[in-house]
Amino acid sequence: MPLRPELRGQAPYGAPQLDVAVRLNTNENPYPPSAKVVADIAAAVSAAAAGLNRYPDRECAELRAALAGYLVGEAGVRLGPEQLWPANGSNEVMQQLLQAFGGPGRTALSFAPTYAMYPEYARNTSTEWATGRRAADFGLDLDSAIGMISKLQPSVVLLASPNNPTGTALPQEQLRAVLDTAPGVVIVDEAYAEFRRAGVPSAMSLLADYPQLIVTRTMSKAFALAGGRLGYLAASSEVVDAVRIVRLPYHLSAVSQATALAALANSDELLGRVSELRAERDATVSWLRGLGLRAADSDANFVLFGAFADRHAVWQGLLDRGVLIRKTGPDGWLRVSIGAAEEMRAFRGALSELAAMGQLSGDPAARQVTGSTGTGSTEEDRA
Repeated sequence: MPLRPELRGQAPYGAPQLDVAVRLNTNENPYPPSAKVVADIAAAVSAAAAGLNRYPDRECAELRAALAGYLVGEAGVRLGPEQLWPANGSNEVMQQLLQAFGGPGRTALSFAPTYAMYPEYARNTSTEWATGRRAADFGLDLDSAIGMISKLQPSVVLLASPNNPTGTALPQEQLRAVLDTAPGVVIVDEAYAEFRRAGVPSAMSLLADYPQLIVTRTMSKAFALAGGRLGYLAASSEVVDAVRIVRLPYHLSAVSQATALAALANSDELLGRVSELRAERDATVSWLRGLGLRAADSDANFVLFGAFADRHAVWQGLLDRGVLIRKTGPDGWLRVSIGAAEEMRAFRGALSELAAMGQLSGDPAARQVTGSTGTGSTEEDRA
């Protein structure tokens, strides 16, 4: 087959989908929609189904207006519908952005450990991929980042806040410094923004000052809508117009738009347990540290912890006890998604058993974040 050379030998992206009692590996909201929300979504989809012989609104006008309304309360910003663009998950949004602003002869830059799909977006769009390193606390090493941006002059800088898999948020003063240096667009991936701690602002608050800033979001996480596949970006209208050039015709189905509109109409209920998940996250960080482990400060719905001499053995030990988490990030580290209370009890119980058996021994070398800049890019480990 005449496959592109850079795709030969590559495996499709995907997290392990194993049939176990407790799955804490994909950062989903563990609480499903209520019967009322399910009924509202079903009614909206039923109404959309009556017109499925026609193409959907390719500009997603009603959905973009609804997203603008939601962001007034959540992010404290007032944006026009022309500044918002939805697609099939934030993954498609990112792919469209790299199609518009990346490409042959252009470079995209990020800082590891971070989301493992970023280099795949670059590969898929024939964009050169460059990676810097994060600081020992998983935050952005600003001096190093500014130096790399000045040297490489990337067309795209990708920053996740909160960052996956570390959970760390990006301070606004650091983002401003990046925006003041970067020659191209700066994309801030806020997939987990609704889980951020009180007082941590959204990067959207800087959109008015920086026309090259793009903020991406998803409804897969806090909204408990992972199966709905709805993501979106907020940016200048010029950025949105650029993305509209590369989007596929009628890329977002009428069913997807109806589902997202119904979910947004029920946002208070769907987001009602986010504070509970935040509290469980903070308790998990404290508990892991009490166990003698390192745990990164997190503004997301997951916690990165370690470091282990043999993280696979710890991961397998948990799996043997019916708990699936994620191998990702620097060598020696693991990530656990925050689940329902009973799921977290199972996780703590399983990890406590391993601790009692002496299986959580650490590797001093693995505890140094700067010792690895990997993104966890194997099929089993990717996040």
